[in-house]
Amino acid sequence: MTTIYTLTDSPVGELLLTGEKSPTGTTLTSLTMPDHPTVPADWQRDDQAFTEATRQLSAYFAGHLTRFELPLAAEGTEFQQRVWRALDEIPYGTTTTYGALAERLGVPRAEVRALGAALGANPLLLVRACHRVIGADGSMRGYAAGIDRKVRLLTHEGALQPMLG
Repeated sequence: MTTIYTLTDSPVGELLLTGEKSPTGTTLTSLTMPDHPTVPADWQRDDQAFTEATRQLSAYFAGHLTRFELPLAAEGTEFQQRVWRALDEIPYGTTTTYGALAERLGVPRAEVRALGAALGANPLLLVRACHRVIGADGSMRGYAAGIDRKVRLLTHEGALQPMLG
């Protein structure tokens, strides 16, 4: 199966969306925020296939959408999938901690690092909102697209107050 992709601008930088076409539409397999995206030669650009995804992203950044409704098919282990599904339950404009997420999933305290690794492997940034998971002390920890983008997204959602500058 050929991977299709599109690039779209956003307030947090260029987004790279990848997916797979099916008779019913496009299934999103990843959404990343690379600073300098490189696309493998065997991928095919298909902007039309991502019309709904880019529409929802635009609505999110305009403040009109708080929950994405897209067909998703990210590859990962059973544990990663369980962690990623739990991200869908963290409401827009709120945060949770690594410890609270681990407790909700029944992950023993000794395995919280594994939970953090699963969050770091999340291929669907923004859509599966791992940016909403923060340190127990309120600190901004790990985000595949960078802490500055995590802060910008949480500020956009109202979970953090804007910094005066």
